[in-house]
Parts: sequence; structure tokens; C-alpha cells
Amino acid sequence: MLKLLFGGVVLAAAALAADRPAGRAGRSVVWARNGMVATSQPLAVQAGLRILQQGGNAVDAAVATAAALAVVEPMSTGLGGDMFALVYHARSDKLHALNASGFSPAAASVEFFTGRGLNAVPMYGPFSVSVPGAVDGWAALLQKFGSMKFEQVLAPAIEYAENGFPVTAQIGYEWGSYGRPLAQADPEFARALFLPDANGARPPVQGEIFVNKPLGSTLRHIAAGGRDAFYKGEIARRIASRLQGLGWPLSVEDLAQQRSDWVEPISTTYKGYRLYEMGPNTQGMAALTMLNILESFDLAKLGHNSAAYLHLLIEAKKLAFADLYAWLADPAKARLPVDQIISKEYARKRRAQIDPKRAGPPAVSGIPSSYQWRLSRGDTAYLTVVDKDRNAVSFISSIFQNFGSGVVVPDTGIVLQDRGALFTLSDDHPNRLEGRKRPYHTIIPAMVFRDGKPWLSFGVMGGDMQPQGHVQVLLNMIEFGMNVQEAGEAPRWHHSPASGVSFEPGFAAGTAKELAAAGHRLSSVTPHFGGYQAIQIDWKNGTLAGGSDPRKDGCAAGW
Repeated sequence: MLKLLFGGVVLAAAALAADRPAGRAGRSVVWARNGMVATSQPLAVQAGLRILQQGGNAVDAAVATAAALAVVEPMSTGLGGDMFALVYHARSDKLHALNASGFSPAAASVEFFTGRGLNAVPMYGPFSVSVPGAVDGWAALLQKFGSMKFEQVLAPAIEYAENGFPVTAQIGYEWGSYGRPLAQADPEFARALFLPDANGARPPVQGEIFVNKPLGSTLRHIAAGGRDAFYKGEIARRIASRLQGLGWPLSVEDLAQQRSDWVEPISTTYKGYRLYEMGPNTQGMAALTMLNILESFDLAKLGHNSAAYLHLLIEAKKLAFADLYAWLADPAKARLPVDQIISKEYARKRRAQIDPKRAGPPAVSGIPSSYQWRLSRGDTAYLTVVDKDRNAVSFISSIFQNFGSGVVVPDTGIVLQDRGALFTLSDDHPNRLEGRKRPYHTIIPAMVFRDGKPWLSFGVMGGDMQPQGHVQVLLNMIEFGMNVQEAGEAPRWHHSPASGVSFEPGFAAGTAKELAAAGHRLSSVTPHFGGYQAIQIDWKNGTLAGGSDPRKDGCAAGW
């Protein structure tokens, strides 16, 4: 079903493009002058625009949009999850990076799991929960760069939660597909996120109004009391009580100690452009490594999405992710060779391992490590905002897998994330579970500079698709001249060490066969090909150009 859904979207876009007199995309680029928001749900876009039009800046609007997404796209993001952001502050002409990911409980240990006969952290359930970082991240953003209070920026989200909102198509599909097994396993989940039904409860479908008054009440508490209303007091006690009642030792002290950190972004150059990413504990370094490896090839000459072109991208991905799987962890808890991994010199050594005609063997890190990574699909909500002063925010948040851990905190509307599932219990990896440690994180916001100024604020959602998607989208623009909408609509590929290479519909006939002949393993699994959102800044004309992925329900909008 998922394969048909994504395939239909891409083919529909291709059909529309064939009938359009201008451009290769199914949608037009959105143009505006004063401000713009792009994300995966139209009501959340409007929440951010409302704040911009009320005089708020890009940071105010980003928090408003994120809070609205927590209401209208609850399987992807929420108060129980984490967030990261890149913030370009126009007045100081400086890029800042915020890590608002949560920590494991202080009492968490490998022995907790091995003593229960577990050799890995479960992908769902209470044992996968880490402390939510998102609300603290919202507070950190507003404190450093915001011009509005929580009461103002949370108002649209509160309105959607308390008065209800119509469910959109893709969100409705995911709500039912991923929510049903969780609702069957836990009546509390069904009570919070399903509608009453003759048979008990059911997920809302496209066009139905969903009301979430408990979540509205939680947002009102945050609006009145700030981050402490979430991390201290009654809400914190309810979170800790729910988890401890299920056997997981996350405490009120763990919640009270949550903090967000302003960190330095990492970056590399590619043919006159500079891509900025978040460093560990995120996947950002993989996108940089891929670009470094690919920079010396004449990709444009090979042709867009030709077999020869795809071969090089897939081989670069395999090498970059081998280093990622070996060395991604909380940098406060381990010494990580990030500078070496993202260097041009290291890329030259890795590039020399690529046979231009044949697929290489399974890749290993060029820096010795014995760990083999455990993969999983994740879901995410990405948004970007640029305001009239050209402050820019690239913002991503998630509860990891659809509906996170599946654990709902009663009477709060909060669904808790399962990011702790990405810890390893292995002794020989820097991402080994310890108390008060941040886990491996998949979500990455990105920003590209040109001539010293932000040129593109963008993201591609979807677990390990994200670095792969960042590179595909950027090359579409830089090497093949696609506009900000075309670059996101173009068909994408995905590689997994476990299953091989998957392709969306839209690639030339025979391409997959050529790759198979070169030794690439083709996948029978349909992965999540991601959801792209972007805003491009045209400094010469004083305009903003927005692109939004038809694989999602959202849009870009400005004024």
C-alpha cells in the first residue's frame, strides 16, 4: 500500500508537469517578498504566517508552526519528542545551531536490559523513551532570538487542539496505518488519539474534525508557565508516573534537568556553495561526507539520474554511512573523529575506493570500528521560515517512529518519543547506552550559503533517508539547474545496507537493470523516500522562493 501511495504521488506529479507550459514540476514555485513558511501541513503553515503578519520574526513563527504540527500531525512530532534548529540571525550575520534532544534517564543502564533477557532496546514501549527535548528547545529559541512570548506563539496550536482541525490525506493514512496496532495494545492510546466508535474506537479519516482538548490544556499550561510548566510540576509528575508505572525509571529529576545546547554547526563546501548541518548526535556529517566524495566527479556530464550517476551517489552513500554507523554518538560522552570524517583529505581516500563501473562490497569505516548498525524507519516533521529581515530558521522535530513509543501520558495529549531505541547495548560502540546520555539521532535541518549569505533553508524527512535526500536535492539544483520546487519533486532513490537500493517511479526504463548488472542489489522493500520543504532566498531581487513536497500534505506560503 505504501509503495502504491508514494508511487502514485510521484507519477501524478510527472503527469502534471507534462501538461505545464513552464517548468518540470507538478507545482509552481511559491514567490513572496515579506516572509514565508514551508512545512508538511497547511494549517501549520498558516499558524506561522499568522505570527509573521502579527509582527513576529522567523523564530517566533517557527515555534508557532512546530506547536501547530504537534497538534495536526501527531504521529510525526509533538511535545514528547526532540528538535534541532539552524538559525541565521540577520542582524549579527551569524548562523547558530540548537541541539534540543533529550537524554536517557539517569538510572538507565545496559544491565537493565540484559537482566531482562533483552539484547537491544525495544523499538516501541516505555523502555524506548528518552526525556523530551522539544519544549525546552522552543523556550531556548524564544529566549535567545524571539520577540514574542509563549502565550502569543502557542495561540494557533491551542486553537486547533481545543476547537478541532480537519485531518488531511497523508496524515489520515498514517494515523490509521500506524495507530491501529498501538490502539489495540493500549486503551490509553485509543482514548487519546482515536474517535469513539460502535466497536470501541477508530482513527480519524481525511476530512473529519479531530479535537484534542487534553493537549490544548497542556499547551495552555506552557503558555502561562513556560518551559518549567512542562519539566517541573504536575505535567512532569504525570510523565514520570506513567513511565514508572510501566517499569521504566525516568524520574521528575530527569525531566527537570533537561537542557538545550547552542552548538557550532558543521559544514563543507561544494563547488562554491557551503552546506551547514548539525554535528553529532545527528546524521549531518553523512551528507557532508557524501558531497566531499562526489565533488571531483563530473556529475552533470553523466546525466541526471542516469545509471552511471546513481552508481557514484550510491557508492558515496555507502562509504559515508559506514563512518556514520561507526562513529555517531553523544559528543559529550565520547571522542568522535568528526573533523577527520568531514575533511576533504579523508574524502579523497574514500573516493579512491569507488570503482566507477562496479558496486563495491559492504562498506566499513575508514577509521577502525567493529560495530554493525541496526536500522529503522522513522517519521519526522520539518519546517522552515524566513522573515522580512531575512532571519532564517531550518527546524526539524520528531517523536521518531510513527507515534513514537506509543506511550501516551493520560489526560495530557502527550505521546512520548522512542529515541532511546537508537542506543546500542554493545560494549564496543560510542553510542552505548549510559545514564544521562543523548542517543544517535536521525533528524537533521540544513542550510546552504552562497557568497557568504544564506541561499537555501531546507530539509528532507524520513529516518536514514535524510542525508541521502539532502544530497539528492542539492545536486538537483547545483548540478542540474532545477528550481526549488523541481528539485524536491524529482524522483528519489534510497539505499539500505540491509535491503539494497529502492527507486521511486519516474526513473528511466532500464536504469535499475543497469545498476543490477553493475553489482548493485535491488530492494523489494519500499522505504520512506522522505518529505522535502525549502525556502530559497533571492538576495538580488529581494524575494523568497518556496518549494514543498507533494509526497506530503503541506505547502509553502508567503506574502
